[in-house]
Order: sequence, then structure tokens, then C-alpha cells
Amino acid sequence: MTGTTTLELPRQTSSAGIARLIMTAHGASLAVEQRKSANLMISELVTNAFRHGQGRIELTVRSGADGIHAEVHDDGDGTGIAMAQTPRERGGWGLYFVDRLATSWGVEPDQARVWFKVA
Repeated sequence: MTGTTTLELPRQTSSAGIARLIMTAHGASLAVEQRKSANLMISELVTNAFRHGQGRIELTVRSGADGIHAEVHDDGDGTGIAMAQTPRERGGWGLYFVDRLATSWGVEPDQARVWFKVA
């Protein structure tokens, strides 16, 4: 599948599974390991939005010849977005994985919007 899918996800634990289904459909042209990485990353971002965010959760996935761009955002202000810095920390591991697996990624300033690309 190529193109763009944008959808509001319910604030419930099953949203990560819905996001993986969308990512799998868009990631058909990726190598197997890239698809697995993309599914892990989207699960982490949606779970973070569910656990730590506020209001609605929106998922956007764009796919094309250059790979996949995915972003997750909620209605919060993004102040709680953090990545683990040491192995002893209990939280922030989702972004650690995104940092290690994505071709590129980022957080939009003053927003609860996190995105990644897999090329």
C-alpha cells in the first residue's frame, strides 16, 4: 500500500494493535526486519500516547518509494516526552528503541507529536 492513512485511535490498550495493522499494510514493500522495526516503533509511540498523553490520539502513516513516515500525536503539550538515558531508568525505553531503529525521528516542539522514518 502506498499513500497516506490518518486515523483517530481510541484511548485504549488495543490501539497499539490497530496501529500495527496500519503499519503492516503500509510496510509491505519494506524488508522483513524493517517491517518488524516499524511495528515495534509504532506500538511504542501509540502506547506512550495512551499512557502519558491527553485527549485524542491520532496516527498518520505515509508510504511511498522512499519508505515510511509515521507520526503519533495527542492533545497534550509534549512536556512529558523523554528518552531513557541510563539502563537503570524505568521509563523512556520506547523512544530509545525509536532512536536506534528509525532512519530518522523527532519530536515537534511544544507538541505531543513524535514521528519516525524508515527508508
